[in-house]
Parts: sequence; structure tokens; C-alpha cells
Amino acid sequence: MKILNTKFIAAIGVAFCFVVIGLGAWTRLADAGLGCPDWPGCYGFITYPTTVEEIAIAEQLYPDSPVEIDKIIPEVVHRYFAASLGLLAIFLVFIAFRENKFKKTSSLLLLAIICQGIFGYLTVSLKLHPLIVTTHLFGAMIVASIFLIIYLRSLKYNANYGALVANRNLIFIGFGLIAFQIFLGAWTSTNYAARACLDLPLCQGQLLPNTNFSEGFNLFQTIGPNYLYGQLSNEARVAIHITHRVGAIVVFLYSLFLAFKLWSPQTKNIVIVFLSILAVQIFLGVNNILSSLPLWNAVAHNIVGVMLFLTFIVMIYLSKGNLNEPK
Repeated sequence: MKILNTKFIAAIGVAFCFVVIGLGAWTRLADAGLGCPDWPGCYGFITYPTTVEEIAIAEQLYPDSPVEIDKIIPEVVHRYFAASLGLLAIFLVFIAFRENKFKKTSSLLLLAIICQGIFGYLTVSLKLHPLIVTTHLFGAMIVASIFLIIYLRSLKYNANYGALVANRNLIFIGFGLIAFQIFLGAWTSTNYAARACLDLPLCQGQLLPNTNFSEGFNLFQTIGPNYLYGQLSNEARVAIHITHRVGAIVVFLYSLFLAFKLWSPQTKNIVIVFLSILAVQIFLGVNNILSSLPLWNAVAHNIVGVMLFLTFIVMIYLSKGNLNEPK
């Protein structure tokens, strides 16, 4: 049996997506999203400026963006890994066409990767516009989901997942809630609202602090000269943060209800994994606040959020009935 088949490459792709998403979160949370002011190069270099002479050239080319190596490195590393993921997707398409299966799905994956490249460019060229950065994150999760679906389709399932089939609509509702909560989390991060409330259960010592929802959720806000460190008022950031908190409570309560509905001898392992990931995510979210957003915790919060998203992808897939038809 050939190792380099769609199943193996798709599994590698899923794992690699976690690395790329984690590096993207690290880049964003370390305020390194504009570590390179241009794309796909960095200060006009294929890699990045390292010598004194190269740094002088770089700062002459981009006088408004002084070279900061500690911010360049996360950005460049993220770009290299993202480019490698794109090459992996191209290779998967080649393997899929050679095996004459999953051709449509692998082609969709390649299209998603191309779109991610475009949004990577827009992230830099539009100076970290929150809507672009948030969309870029969702694009990464879509890429991970397609890799995962290809992997799942390459497996053979014999177990009875009747509880998943019977509650398929409830799973879709949960998936929608998780997706919206991830949007709120990304919106909180890209608008630098994570530190707007650093106490629990209050916010800035108040049960009902001043908020500005219209400003906080203006998706098409204008920015300038860039969006590094954000431009929203404190009231707008508080509105975003509180909405994310409320969303977390809703997701938690619905997840408990969903787990109760899905529990059966055949699905208990899936439910236990789902609740375990949820518990870790709640811990990380609370620790983000109580520990004033440590970088490792914030990155882990992003990664575990993607794990929850992909858990729903698995449950949706297993609930659809016919599991063994390549497409």
C-alpha cells in the first residue's frame, strides 16, 4: 500500500493546519502582523533584512515602518509555514487526481488555499483591517475542515451513530453557535478588546459597564494609517468583550444540552472528547482574563477553538448516513 495517498496527505494537512493557525495567532497576538510592511517579500527581501546594510536599505524603502526583528520573525515564520501548507494542498490535488477520487473536494481545497493567499496579502496591504484578519482566520479553519473531510472520506466506518443521525439538526445549530462564537473571539482579538475586561464576573468593576455596540460591531470601519493596537474607544471594546463572554455562556449551556441528546453507547467516546475540548477551552478563556492574556494561553485558546470547530465537522460528517462515497 502506498504511503503517499490521499488519506495520509490529508491527515498531515490537518495537523499542519494547527501549526499554521497557531503561528498566525502568535503573530497577531505578538502585535507582529505588520512585522513585514509588504507581501510576499519582507522589506523588499525574499527572506528579511538581517545585516546592518540590509536594515538600512529596508528602512529607506519603508521609512514609516522601522525594522523590528522580534516582530519580523513571527511574521516570516508564519508565511513560510503557510506557503508550505499551500504546496501540500497542491500535492494532495495531484494525488487525488492520480487516484481518481476526491477530485472535487481537493480542487475546492486548492481554491480555498488560493483565497487564503489573497487574504494574506490583504491583511498586510489593508493594514490589519479587523474584518480581513477575521476572515483570514475563518479561511484557515475552512482549509483545515476540507483536509479533515478528505481524511474522513478515506476511512471506512462500521459503527452505528444513530444518535448523531437522529440529532443532525441540533448538531448544525451547535455548529452555527460555535462558528459565531469563534467570530466573536476573532473580533475581540483583532480589535484589541481582550484586555477590555480583566476581572470576573464583573467588567472593570461593574456589572453593566458603559458600552458602544454600534462602534464595536461596525464591520466596515475605516482605519488609518494602520490598525496596529486598534482604534476603537474603550466603550466599543467593552461591548465586544462582553458579547464574547455572553456567547461563551450560550455555547456552554447548549453544548451540555447537545451532549445529553447525543449520548449513547455508540457515541459516548465522541461526546466525551467534545466535552473535554470544551472544558479546556473554558479554562483557557477564563485564564486569559485572570492572567491578563499571557501569550501562550491566548494562542492555545485559538487552537482549541479550532479543535471545537473541527469536532463539529466530524459529528456532522458522521451524522449524514452514507459515509463511504468518495467525491
